[in-house]
Amino acid sequence: MNRFTKFAWFALGYNILVVLWGVFLRASRSGDGCGQHWLTCHGEIIPSAPEFKTVIEFSHRVTSGIAFLVVLALVVWAFRKFPKGHLIRKAAVVSFVFIVTEALVGAGLVLTGNTADAVTPYRPFWAMGHLINTFILLAALSLTAWLATGDRKFGYHRDRIAMLLVVLSVIGLLLVGLSGSLAALSNMLFPSASIVEGIAKDFDAGSDILVRLRLSHPILSILVSVFVIFVAGWLKSRSGNNPSVSWWSNIVSILVLVQVAFGAATLLMLGPIVMQVGHLLLADAIWIAFVLLCASYFLADRRPDRSAVSGLP
Repeated sequence: MNRFTKFAWFALGYNILVVLWGVFLRASRSGDGCGQHWLTCHGEIIPSAPEFKTVIEFSHRVTSGIAFLVVLALVVWAFRKFPKGHLIRKAAVVSFVFIVTEALVGAGLVLTGNTADAVTPYRPFWAMGHLINTFILLAALSLTAWLATGDRKFGYHRDRIAMLLVVLSVIGLLLVGLSGSLAALSNMLFPSASIVEGIAKDFDAGSDILVRLRLSHPILSILVSVFVIFVAGWLKSRSGNNPSVSWWSNIVSILVLVQVAFGAATLLMLGPIVMQVGHLLLADAIWIAFVLLCASYFLADRRPDRSAVSGLP
Protein backbone atom coordinates (compact mmCIF):
# COMPACT_ATOMS: atom_id res chain seq x y z
CA MET A 1 0.00 0.00 0.00
CA ASN A 2 1.64 3.27 -1.14
CA ARG A 3 1.73 6.50 0.86
CA PHE A 4 -1.16 8.14 -0.98
CA THR A 5 -3.40 5.14 -0.33
CA LYS A 6 -2.53 5.12 3.36
CA PHE A 7 -3.22 8.84 3.56
CA ALA A 8 -6.56 8.44 1.78
CA TRP A 9 -7.70 5.79 4.29
CA PHE A 10 -6.41 8.00 7.11
CA ALA A 11 -8.47 10.91 5.74
CA LEU A 12 -11.59 8.74 5.80
CA GLY A 13 -10.91 7.45 9.32
CA TYR A 14 -10.14 10.89 10.68
CA ASN A 15 -13.32 12.37 9.23
CA ILE A 16 -15.35 9.58 10.81
CA LEU A 17 -13.85 10.52 14.19
CA VAL A 18 -14.77 14.17 13.60
CA VAL A 19 -18.34 13.14 12.76
CA LEU A 20 -18.57 11.07 15.95
CA TRP A 21 -17.25 13.99 18.00
CA GLY A 22 -19.99 16.08 16.39
CA VAL A 23 -22.55 13.55 17.68
CA PHE A 24 -21.13 13.90 21.18
CA LEU A 25 -21.28 17.68 20.77
CA ARG A 26 -24.99 17.55 19.89
CA ALA A 27 -25.96 14.91 22.44
CA SER A 28 -24.18 16.76 25.25
CA ARG A 29 -26.01 19.98 24.32
CA SER A 30 -22.71 21.77 23.78
CA GLY A 31 -23.44 23.22 20.34
CA ASP A 32 -23.78 26.72 21.78
CA GLY A 33 -20.46 26.49 23.60
CA CYS A 34 -19.08 29.37 21.52
CA GLY A 35 -22.34 31.30 21.40
CA GLN A 36 -23.55 32.49 17.99
CA HIS A 37 -20.01 33.24 16.85
CA TRP A 38 -18.11 31.70 13.93
CA LEU A 39 -15.15 31.54 13.19
CA THR A 40 -14.43 33.07 16.58
CA CYS A 41 -15.57 31.59 19.90
CA HIS A 42 -17.42 34.15 22.01
CA GLY A 43 -15.64 36.77 19.92
CA GLU A 44 -12.17 35.35 20.70
CA ILE A 45 -9.79 33.34 18.54
CA ILE A 46 -8.99 31.11 21.51
CA PRO A 47 -11.58 31.21 24.31
CA SER A 48 -10.33 32.34 27.72
CA ALA A 49 -11.60 30.68 30.91
CA PRO A 50 -14.00 28.50 28.92
CA GLU A 51 -16.87 26.41 30.26
CA PHE A 52 -16.80 22.67 29.66
CA LYS A 53 -19.26 22.94 26.75
CA THR A 54 -17.05 25.65 25.25
CA VAL A 55 -14.11 23.24 25.36
CA ILE A 56 -16.21 20.62 23.56
CA GLU A 57 -17.43 23.05 20.89
CA PHE A 58 -14.01 24.64 20.37
CA SER A 59 -12.29 21.25 20.12
CA HIS A 60 -14.84 20.20 17.50
CA ARG A 61 -14.02 23.29 15.48
CA VAL A 62 -10.30 22.59 15.74
CA THR A 63 -10.67 18.95 14.67
CA SER A 64 -13.01 20.03 11.84
CA GLY A 65 -10.43 22.56 10.67
CA ILE A 66 -7.78 19.85 10.62
CA ALA A 67 -10.19 17.64 8.63
CA PHE A 68 -10.51 20.43 6.06
CA LEU A 69 -6.71 20.64 5.71
CA VAL A 70 -6.44 16.85 5.45
CA VAL A 71 -8.95 16.71 2.59
CA LEU A 72 -7.30 19.69 0.89
CA ALA A 73 -3.96 17.86 1.05
CA LEU A 74 -5.66 14.76 -0.36
CA VAL A 75 -6.92 16.72 -3.38
CA VAL A 76 -3.56 18.37 -4.05
CA TRP A 77 -1.78 15.02 -3.76
CA ALA A 78 -4.33 13.32 -6.06
CA PHE A 79 -3.78 15.98 -8.74
CA ARG A 80 -0.02 15.60 -8.48
CA LYS A 81 -0.04 11.80 -8.54
CA PHE A 82 -2.76 10.89 -11.05
CA PRO A 83 -3.34 11.99 -14.66
CA LYS A 84 -6.09 14.32 -15.85
CA GLY A 85 -9.53 12.71 -15.87
CA HIS A 86 -8.59 9.93 -13.42
CA LEU A 87 -11.43 8.70 -11.20
CA ILE A 88 -9.36 9.32 -8.07
CA ARG A 89 -9.02 12.99 -8.96
CA LYS A 90 -12.78 13.27 -9.38
CA ALA A 91 -13.55 11.49 -6.10
CA ALA A 92 -11.04 13.67 -4.25
CA VAL A 93 -12.58 16.86 -5.69
CA VAL A 94 -16.05 15.75 -4.58
CA SER A 95 -14.59 15.11 -1.12
CA PHE A 96 -13.23 18.64 -1.01
CA VAL A 97 -16.50 20.20 -2.20
CA PHE A 98 -18.43 18.46 0.56
CA ILE A 99 -15.90 19.17 3.31
CA VAL A 100 -16.43 22.84 2.39
CA THR A 101 -20.22 22.51 2.53
CA GLU A 102 -19.87 20.56 5.78
CA ALA A 103 -18.11 23.55 7.30
CA LEU A 104 -20.75 25.92 5.91
CA VAL A 105 -23.59 23.84 7.38
CA GLY A 106 -21.83 23.82 10.75
CA ALA A 107 -21.38 27.58 10.56
CA GLY A 108 -25.03 28.00 9.58
CA LEU A 109 -26.18 26.00 12.60
CA VAL A 110 -24.16 28.20 14.93
CA LEU A 111 -24.97 31.57 13.34
CA THR A 112 -28.71 30.87 13.20
CA GLY A 113 -28.80 29.60 16.77
CA ASN A 114 -29.94 26.08 15.85
CA THR A 115 -27.81 24.43 18.52
CA ALA A 116 -28.08 22.95 22.03
CA ASP A 117 -31.69 23.14 23.33
CA ALA A 118 -32.96 25.60 20.72
CA VAL A 119 -36.31 24.62 19.19
CA THR A 120 -36.91 26.39 15.89
CA PRO A 121 -39.03 25.54 12.82
CA TYR A 122 -35.87 25.22 10.72
CA ARG A 123 -33.74 23.05 12.98
CA PRO A 124 -34.98 19.70 11.58
CA PHE A 125 -34.04 20.84 8.07
CA TRP A 126 -30.58 21.87 9.22
CA ALA A 127 -30.16 18.45 10.87
CA MET A 128 -31.27 16.57 7.76
CA GLY A 129 -29.09 18.67 5.47
CA HIS A 130 -26.12 18.07 7.76
CA LEU A 131 -26.62 14.30 7.63
CA ILE A 132 -26.97 14.14 3.83
CA ASN A 133 -23.84 16.26 3.39
CA THR A 134 -21.90 14.03 5.79
CA PHE A 135 -22.98 10.87 3.98
CA ILE A 136 -21.88 12.25 0.61
CA LEU A 137 -18.55 13.37 2.09
CA LEU A 138 -17.88 9.91 3.56
CA ALA A 139 -18.90 8.24 0.29
CA ALA A 140 -16.46 10.39 -1.71
CA LEU A 141 -13.62 9.80 0.75
CA SER A 142 -14.35 6.06 0.76
CA LEU A 143 -14.23 5.89 -3.03
CA THR A 144 -11.00 7.90 -3.13
CA ALA A 145 -9.30 5.46 -0.76
CA TRP A 146 -10.80 2.37 -2.40
CA LEU A 147 -9.84 3.46 -5.92
CA ALA A 148 -6.28 4.09 -4.77
CA THR A 149 -5.92 0.66 -3.17
CA GLY A 150 -4.01 -2.01 -5.04
CA ASP A 151 -3.58 -2.54 -8.76
CA ARG A 152 -7.17 -1.83 -9.76
CA LYS A 153 -8.44 -1.77 -13.31
CA PHE A 154 -11.61 0.20 -13.84
CA GLY A 155 -14.59 -0.20 -16.07
CA TYR A 156 -18.28 0.39 -15.93
CA HIS A 157 -20.69 -2.54 -15.87
CA ARG A 158 -24.05 -1.54 -17.27
CA ASP A 159 -26.77 -3.31 -15.35
CA ARG A 160 -30.06 -1.44 -15.21
CA ILE A 161 -31.75 -3.81 -12.77
CA ALA A 162 -28.81 -3.63 -10.38
CA MET A 163 -28.70 0.14 -10.71
CA LEU A 164 -32.40 0.43 -9.90
CA LEU A 165 -32.01 -1.72 -6.78
CA VAL A 166 -28.95 0.24 -5.69
CA VAL A 167 -30.73 3.58 -6.14
CA LEU A 168 -33.68 2.31 -4.08
CA SER A 169 -31.26 1.09 -1.41
CA VAL A 170 -29.47 4.44 -1.29
CA ILE A 171 -32.79 6.26 -0.96
CA GLY A 172 -33.77 3.84 1.80
CA LEU A 173 -30.51 4.31 3.69
CA LEU A 174 -30.82 8.08 3.43
CA LEU A 175 -34.41 7.96 4.69
CA VAL A 176 -33.32 5.83 7.65
CA GLY A 177 -30.51 8.27 8.35
CA LEU A 178 -32.80 11.29 8.10
CA SER A 179 -35.44 9.72 10.33
CA GLY A 180 -32.69 8.77 12.79
CA SER A 181 -31.39 12.33 12.79
CA LEU A 182 -34.88 13.63 13.61
CA ALA A 183 -35.40 10.95 16.25
CA ALA A 184 -32.11 11.83 17.97
CA LEU A 185 -33.00 15.51 17.85
CA SER A 186 -36.47 14.92 19.30
CA ASN A 187 -35.07 12.67 22.06
CA MET A 188 -32.64 15.40 23.02
CA LEU A 189 -35.17 18.25 22.95
CA PHE A 190 -38.09 16.28 24.39
CA PRO A 191 -36.60 13.52 26.59
CA SER A 192 -38.71 10.80 28.19
CA ALA A 193 -38.16 9.21 31.58
CA SER A 194 -39.22 5.75 30.37
CA ILE A 195 -40.12 3.75 27.26
CA VAL A 196 -43.80 3.84 28.24
CA GLU A 197 -43.74 7.63 28.52
CA GLY A 198 -41.95 7.89 25.19
CA ILE A 199 -44.50 5.70 23.40
CA ALA A 200 -47.35 7.71 24.93
CA LYS A 201 -45.78 10.90 23.57
CA ASP A 202 -45.38 9.30 20.12
CA PHE A 203 -49.16 8.87 19.85
CA ASP A 204 -50.19 12.04 21.66
CA ALA A 205 -51.76 14.50 19.22
CA GLY A 206 -50.50 17.32 21.45
CA SER A 207 -46.85 16.30 21.13
CA ASP A 208 -44.45 18.25 18.97
CA ILE A 209 -44.31 17.04 15.37
CA LEU A 210 -40.69 15.94 15.92
CA VAL A 211 -41.81 13.57 18.66
CA ARG A 212 -44.60 12.09 16.55
CA LEU A 213 -42.25 11.58 13.61
CA ARG A 214 -39.60 9.64 15.54
CA LEU A 215 -41.67 6.44 15.38
CA SER A 216 -40.89 6.36 11.66
CA HIS A 217 -37.24 5.59 12.41
CA PRO A 218 -37.56 2.04 13.82
CA ILE A 219 -40.21 1.19 11.20
CA LEU A 220 -38.07 2.42 8.31
CA SER A 221 -34.99 0.78 9.81
CA ILE A 222 -36.54 -2.70 9.79
CA LEU A 223 -37.99 -2.37 6.29
CA VAL A 224 -34.82 -0.93 4.74
CA SER A 225 -32.59 -3.42 6.58
CA VAL A 226 -34.43 -6.34 5.01
CA PHE A 227 -34.25 -4.73 1.57
CA VAL A 228 -30.54 -3.82 1.81
CA ILE A 229 -29.60 -7.34 2.93
CA PHE A 230 -31.59 -8.71 -0.02
CA VAL A 231 -29.86 -6.34 -2.48
CA ALA A 232 -26.41 -7.14 -1.05
CA GLY A 233 -27.04 -10.86 -1.49
CA TRP A 234 -28.49 -10.34 -4.96
CA LEU A 235 -25.44 -8.34 -6.11
CA LYS A 236 -23.21 -11.09 -4.74
CA SER A 237 -25.08 -13.73 -6.71
CA ARG A 238 -25.31 -11.52 -9.81
CA SER A 239 -21.53 -11.03 -9.81
CA GLY A 240 -20.94 -14.77 -9.87
CA ASN A 241 -19.72 -14.70 -6.25
CA ASN A 242 -16.84 -12.44 -7.20
CA PRO A 243 -14.48 -12.28 -4.17
CA SER A 244 -14.61 -8.49 -3.80
CA VAL A 245 -18.37 -8.22 -4.22
CA SER A 246 -18.91 -11.20 -1.92
CA TRP A 247 -16.69 -9.65 0.76
CA TRP A 248 -18.54 -6.34 0.84
CA SER A 249 -21.92 -8.05 0.54
CA ASN A 250 -21.18 -10.10 3.66
CA ILE A 251 -19.88 -7.04 5.52
CA VAL A 252 -23.00 -5.04 4.68
CA SER A 253 -25.31 -7.85 5.84
CA ILE A 254 -23.43 -8.37 9.11
CA LEU A 255 -23.31 -4.67 9.90
CA VAL A 256 -27.02 -4.23 9.21
CA LEU A 257 -27.93 -7.06 11.59
CA VAL A 258 -25.63 -5.69 14.29
CA GLN A 259 -27.10 -2.21 13.81
CA VAL A 260 -30.68 -3.46 14.23
CA ALA A 261 -29.75 -5.10 17.54
CA PHE A 262 -27.72 -2.09 18.65
CA GLY A 263 -30.54 0.27 17.73
CA ALA A 264 -33.01 -1.74 19.79
CA ALA A 265 -30.64 -1.64 22.77
CA THR A 266 -30.18 2.11 22.34
CA LEU A 267 -33.95 2.61 22.37
CA LEU A 268 -34.46 0.45 25.46
CA MET A 269 -31.69 2.31 27.29
CA LEU A 270 -33.26 5.68 26.36
CA GLY A 271 -30.31 6.67 24.19
CA PRO A 272 -27.31 7.40 26.44
CA ILE A 273 -24.62 9.39 24.66
CA VAL A 274 -22.21 6.47 24.26
CA MET A 275 -24.96 4.43 22.58
CA GLN A 276 -25.83 7.32 20.26
CA VAL A 277 -22.19 7.57 19.19
CA GLY A 278 -22.01 3.81 18.61
CA HIS A 279 -25.30 3.86 16.68
CA LEU A 280 -24.02 6.53 14.30
CA LEU A 281 -20.66 4.77 13.92
CA LEU A 282 -22.50 1.66 12.74
CA ALA A 283 -24.68 3.75 10.43
CA ASP A 284 -21.56 5.29 8.87
CA ALA A 285 -19.96 1.84 8.56
CA ILE A 286 -23.04 0.45 6.78
CA TRP A 287 -23.12 3.41 4.41
CA ILE A 288 -19.40 3.11 3.57
CA ALA A 289 -19.60 -0.68 3.14
CA PHE A 290 -22.59 -0.33 0.81
CA VAL A 291 -20.80 2.33 -1.25
CA LEU A 292 -17.79 0.03 -1.64
CA LEU A 293 -20.05 -2.92 -2.45
CA CYS A 294 -21.52 -0.88 -5.31
CA ALA A 295 -18.05 0.23 -6.42
CA SER A 296 -16.88 -3.39 -6.47
CA TYR A 297 -19.89 -4.36 -8.57
CA PHE A 298 -20.02 -1.48 -11.05
CA LEU A 299 -16.47 -0.09 -11.28
CA ALA A 300 -13.89 -2.78 -10.55
CA ASP A 301 -12.43 -5.22 -13.04
CA ARG A 302 -14.10 -8.24 -11.49
CA ARG A 303 -11.47 -10.87 -12.11
CA PRO A 304 -11.45 -13.82 -9.69
CA ASP A 305 -7.87 -13.13 -8.55
CA ARG A 306 -8.12 -9.35 -8.25
CA SER A 307 -8.57 -9.26 -4.48
CA ALA A 308 -5.36 -11.18 -4.03
CA VAL A 309 -3.52 -8.59 -6.13
CA SER A 310 -4.93 -5.55 -4.33
CA GLY A 311 -4.63 -6.88 -0.81
CA LEU A 312 -8.03 -5.37 0.01
CA PRO A 313 -11.47 -6.28 -1.37
